[in-house]
Amino acid sequence: MAMDVVDFEIKGAEMQFVEVELDPGEAAVGEAGSLFFMDAGIAMDTVFGDGSASTGGLFGKLLGAGKRLVTGESLFTTVYTNQASGKQRVAFAAPYPGKIIPMDLRQLGGMLICQKDAFLCAARGVSLGIALQRKLSAGFFGGEGFIMQKLEGDGLAFVHAGGTVVRRELQPGQVLMVDTGCVVAYTPTVDFEIQYVGKIKTALFGGEGLFFAKLSGPGTVWLQSLPFSRLASRVFAAAPQRGGSKEESTLGGLAVGGGLLGGLLGGDDE
Repeated sequence: MAMDVVDFEIKGAEMQFVEVELDPGEAAVGEAGSLFFMDAGIAMDTVFGDGSASTGGLFGKLLGAGKRLVTGESLFTTVYTNQASGKQRVAFAAPYPGKIIPMDLRQLGGMLICQKDAFLCAARGVSLGIALQRKLSAGFFGGEGFIMQKLEGDGLAFVHAGGTVVRRELQPGQVLMVDTGCVVAYTPTVDFEIQYVGKIKTALFGGEGLFFAKLSGPGTVWLQSLPFSRLASRVFAAAPQRGGSKEESTLGGLAVGGGLLGGLLGGDDE
């Protein structure tokens, strides 16, 4: 399928969204739940799979849906098509604080490997697949880096990352050690493998996990400073572990304390 060439604008600072401008007949594919707003001339159509296999018959649709199911994403994606006579806009919002990165697959060799929850939206024609790590060590111990998404085509795709994003160009033989959850995306020429931290004491008490992602050049890698898993673990650790919320506990304590204090100050007639 021919790729749609779309214009876009990324807006915002910590909580970004991307606004895509569609010419008549052009379309964008969005991840489920990513829509922010759209003009009235745009029609929504929920499709089975990733939208790129719509002309491949039932088998093509099932294959596209199966790929998405393996990566933990929804079986369905939404296609937003401009059915008006003029330009129309549709916007997609990031799910948590971070940055939206535009990826021109044409300039990246037609393929990009990214974390399975990083894809936000793309121009119609970009294919979403899976990329299983070739090495057993990555398969058994890779965790977040084992099953990744593969974006293919020659159009624009938009990837979301948490916190601050760093782009590194690795030279042939250059090696970068990264926390497994901090790898957002990389080009297919980069060699990805999992490496043990090496010391029992560091593994048990270092707080950084048992394994690193070892990225070897040549190629381009994108890293994120705040993986969603790390953010979620901090939120969970700060949340009250017993029934009720912190606010309810605080208000309950104030009510009990206020009643006791009032009884002491006001006296007890009974």
